[in-house]
Amino acid sequence: MTPKPVAKAVPLRETLRAAQGPVTLLGYDATSKPLAPRSKSEAAKELAKTGKVLAAQQEMLFANGANGDRRRVLLVLQGTDTSGKDGVVSHVVGQVGPAGVRITSFKKPTAEEAAHHFLWRIRRALPPAGMIGVFNRSHYEDVLVTRVHESIDDDAWAERIADINAFERQLAESGTVLLKCFLHISYGEQRARLLARLDDPTKVWKFNPADIDERAYWSDYQSAYAAAIAATSTESAPWYIVPSDSKWYRNWAVSQLLRDALLGLELSYPAADFDVEAARARLQPPF
Repeated sequence: MTPKPVAKAVPLRETLRAAQGPVTLLGYDATSKPLAPRSKSEAAKELAKTGKVLAAQQEMLFANGANGDRRRVLLVLQGTDTSGKDGVVSHVVGQVGPAGVRITSFKKPTAEEAAHHFLWRIRRALPPAGMIGVFNRSHYEDVLVTRVHESIDDDAWAERIADINAFERQLAESGTVLLKCFLHISYGEQRARLLARLDDPTKVWKFNPADIDERAYWSDYQSAYAAAIAATSTESAPWYIVPSDSKWYRNWAVSQLLRDALLGLELSYPAADFDVEAARARLQPPF
């Protein structure tokens, strides 16, 4: 008998990658856990192992950057309030050496930032060569909040989308690996997380009453995210929609995506550009 072909395992990045064409977030289940480990404890073990890989890869990336390699990695985290952007920074990015990471959290533009093109502050925050950059919110705020609250019209939105695509294409061509993750949570889960902040004295400082006002625009935000993802998920800068109602799954999934992005660079430590044996001889005792 001819043996049946063995099904090829589908990488997580292919499973979570946003579909081409129109996107509706109603088609993505925020509670799902595709390709997840068998349990939360198993995921924690895998996350710890992946952390060691991330640390080693980040060190090699940094070493190559110090030797003239232009490559860098930019992790873009987007999601509604309480979706877990800070959690990913802490539990995933926090496992690598701080010297090789630059984290930027984008808030409402300052007067100076608002006086420039919306990408001005983004370009200033890009990580140097050899670094992993993390954007906790990003240039996408300028096609999300602005669209929901109608501070720009459709023509201006389309122009900004074109600017973003051109900007990200330039980044990719210059050696930047873009990893764009939308942390997708449900309306009910956001409510539960907001209530949890009110119930926890150590977390209540993170609560912003304005977040309740923004919940009134939930459907508008879902539509805005879907439109932005569909318009900017490209071959060189795809979007990954990460189900994030489960915090442990969210952290595990992003760690896997970041690991794959780094491994895809096929990094190794740079070779010495001097005579190693001569240097060794010079360090021998004079007897």
